[in-house]
Amino acid sequence: MQNFLIKDGLLQGANFIPSPNFNARPTIQGKPTITGIVIHNISLPPSQFGKTDKTGTHFVKSFFQNQLNPDDHEYFKTIANLQVSAHLFIERNGQVTQFVNFDDRAWHAGQSSYLGRANCNDFTIGIELEGDDFSEFTDVQYDVLAQVITAIHHAYPATHRHLMGHSDIAPNRKTDPGEFFEWGRLRQLVGEFMGDLGK
Repeated sequence: MQNFLIKDGLLQGANFIPSPNFNARPTIQGKPTITGIVIHNISLPPSQFGKTDKTGTHFVKSFFQNQLNPDDHEYFKTIANLQVSAHLFIERNGQVTQFVNFDDRAWHAGQSSYLGRANCNDFTIGIELEGDDFSEFTDVQYDVLAQVITAIHHAYPATHRHLMGHSDIAPNRKTDPGEFFEWGRLRQLVGEFMGDLGK
């Protein structure tokens, strides 16, 4: 088990590559409220994993930094001008990159609603898994995701029991993390890791 800890909104054990695509969360008594976690999937080009540009930079990382070259793939011409981000990106090999401080508002959910509350970017942490709706995720992705969620639960206790997919909060627009995502497996792992930290 990796020793993921969160300090000042940053995940210790992750690479931090700041994205310009963020802004301040709404605050209550001067503090941001973080009460949920949203799981997404992403692959660039679609359904291709681990692809990089000529500099060796993962296409997803370039995308979240507004540096995706539209000439690198025909599909990129349709998204290169979008400004999006997530707090975290977990690759197929389990490598974790953070793009936005958890205390800030990443632009991952778009038009969305959870338990009657709109604008989920305001109060959730967005985690992107490298994958698509049609492929199984890797064992290490589940393990690392569960460890990260455990760290988030400890740093932001209000997120406990508020774990959702992008499809849950934007059902008419989004289908990720997809039909192959094993929610039961993830919840079991999180429960085990939470229990281990309490021993």
